[in-house]
Amino acid sequence: MNTDRLRGNVAVVTGASSGIGAAVALALNAWGAHVALAARREEALLEVQSGLESRDGQKSIVVPTDVTDVEQVRTLVKRAGELGPVRMLVNCAGVMYYTMMKNLREEEWERTVEVNCKGSINCVGAVLPGMLERGSGHIVTISSDAGRKVFPGLAVYSASKFFVEALSQGLRLETAGTGVKVTTVQPGNVATNLHSMSTDEEALEAYGGSGEARVLDPEDVAASVVHALMQPEHVAVNEILVEPSDEPV
Repeated sequence: MNTDRLRGNVAVVTGASSGIGAAVALALNAWGAHVALAARREEALLEVQSGLESRDGQKSIVVPTDVTDVEQVRTLVKRAGELGPVRMLVNCAGVMYYTMMKNLREEEWERTVEVNCKGSINCVGAVLPGMLERGSGHIVTISSDAGRKVFPGLAVYSASKFFVEALSQGLRLETAGTGVKVTTVQPGNVATNLHSMSTDEEALEAYGGSGEARVLDPEDVAASVVHALMQPEHVAVNEILVEPSDEPV
């Protein structure tokens, strides 16, 4: 593995204001990449940016972005281009709500589809033409083990992650031979604030409880992203399933 592979390359990281996205931004910066940090909360993005280093000349920009808005995403990629050609996209923006289907949490369902599905499409569409033109690029999407197996209380979330997996698989097939790679990282339980989004108390009580097993840290998922990005040109890591060791699926 070439540990200099990321140095000087430009990455767009969505959902970079906290959790996995913030950890990915910090990890890519540590390996020498230039990073465009995107999320809706500018103040939180600036806090993450303050923890980035520039010892080897790395640059970073903060671009407040709602990934459900295609024009904002296009602006994000255009701004990222100020750092250089965008070689890497890491889709970390996402939401997760525990909901019982019978409880009809329609606003949360719609938000899940907007962010997890439409947001991924918007980001892919914004970077793909440039990557194809240059004959090089890597699109990484944070999926979930729920994109491989449906969990009760997470039917809509699981559906959105199955969508992400299908989108990535189709894109991978269509771009074979172009120099563009497509990876999904499928984490199990991660110590983030996603659980706090849910308002369906019945679903939370039935399915949202945490066990005694130690869950993943965001940095563990970021390490998987870095692993995929560092592979030689002829090596494609299509999927990475990463779970707490005591919570296999």
